[in-house]
Amino acid sequence: MHFHGLDASGNLASDANVTALRDAPDLHDALLVAFARREQGLVLPPGNPKRLRGLADVLALGARMAMRQQGTGAQMLLDVLLKRADATTRDLRRVETPALTGPDLAEMVRAGQADCGVATRAAARSAGLDFVPLVWENLDLAMRQRSYFRPTMQALIRFLSERRLRQRAEELTGYDPSPAGQIRFAA
Repeated sequence: MHFHGLDASGNLASDANVTALRDAPDLHDALLVAFARREQGLVLPPGNPKRLRGLADVLALGARMAMRQQGTGAQMLLDVLLKRADATTRDLRRVETPALTGPDLAEMVRAGQADCGVATRAAARSAGLDFVPLVWENLDLAMRQRSYFRPTMQALIRFLSERRLRQRAEELTGYDPSPAGQIRFAA
């Protein structure tokens, strides 16, 4: 799971997942276990011809923004980042059809249908595109406390510390599994 939110100062909240669970009164036995961190940013054509350095440039220059479907992590992140900039998606020059996945969004940028979009570093790299980092987000596993102790979950927790997972994350780029397995919240 991952949530996005702003703290009282208008900065991207690093513990939005913890806050979401803490604020859910029905989840009296919830546990949040770290899975990985993921880098999200602007996916750009090779050479970054519009010289976009962040969302402020996208807004100021009227760059064509590829969008994701409502409810996706990348779209929720974009909404929060726009809110921080006192803007909404209506202020963007949006590409009409939303991309279903990060790689689909990267393909739209590669094909020249969009000047940019928000996706992972891994999506940009696999499409041979440039990338401007915006944020690292926490990807966590939410479960009931009793589920944590079940053999299948313990097998997953052990896997999270294996070298092959870390190697794969390095190959993909933009993923950091170092916090994997840490308990981030217990109700």
